[in-house]
Amino acid sequence: MNILALDTCTEMCSVALLSQGKTYEQSVITQRGHSEKILGMLDTILKEADCLLRDIDFIAFGRGPGSFTGVRVCVGVAQGIAFANKTPVIPISTLAAVAQRGIDEHGASIMAVAMDARMKEAYCGVYKNHNGLAQLDGSEKVSSPEAFTLDDKQQYQALGTAWHEYTNEFKKHLAVDLVDSAIHLLPTAAAMLKLAIPMAEAKQAIPADQAVPVYLRDNVAKKKGEQQRA
Repeated sequence: MNILALDTCTEMCSVALLSQGKTYEQSVITQRGHSEKILGMLDTILKEADCLLRDIDFIAFGRGPGSFTGVRVCVGVAQGIAFANKTPVIPISTLAAVAQRGIDEHGASIMAVAMDARMKEAYCGVYKNHNGLAQLDGSEKVSSPEAFTLDDKQQYQALGTAWHEYTNEFKKHLAVDLVDSAIHLLPTAAAMLKLAIPMAEAKQAIPADQAVPVYLRDNVAKKKGEQQRA
C-alpha cells in the first residue's frame, strides 16, 4: 500500500510517503510560497522512493484548520493529484496531527491542542491517546483563549502554538494541571500519514470531489480583508 500525505496549512510545509513498507518524509518551515515548495518536495520524495503518482493508493492531506491560504493550497494540490490519477483521498485535521506528534514524541495521554488562529483566537480541540493514535474528544472549535475550557480533574499535555502566543490568557482562567513542554509543535505530513494508515485500511477514504477545507472560522477571509483596508 502506497500512501502520500501532504500539508501546507501552517508555516510547516511537509510531505510524507509510505511506499513498499518504508516511510519517506520532508518538512520545511516557511512563511510563504507553499504551493511552489510543496510541489518541489513532492517531486523529490517520489524520486527518492522510486515511486510514481499513479502508484499512489491514497492521498492524505491537511484539511485544516490553519491559515486561509495554506488550507486552500493543501486541498487544491491534493485534489489536483487525486483527480489526475483517480486516487481516493483522506482528510486529516491539523489539530489531530499535532496531537499525534504529542503521542509519538512525548508519550502524551490527554492533549489540549491549541493552534494560533491570529485575531487573538485559537483553533482548539481535546484529544486522547487511543491505542497510540490521536482521537478527538468532543469537537474542534475556534475560541478566544479566555473562553477555552478544560476538565479541571484531568492532566493535559498542552500542544500547539497558541499556548506560547497566549500563555497568560490561557493560564489565568484554566485551573488545570498542564504539561507545556511541547507547545511549539506544528502539524506534519508524517503525523498525518500515521493517522491515515488505519483509515485507509478501514476503507474510510473519499472521492477527491468530496475533499473540502475546514477553516472553523467561516469569516476568516472577510476579517482579513477588513484588516488590510483599515
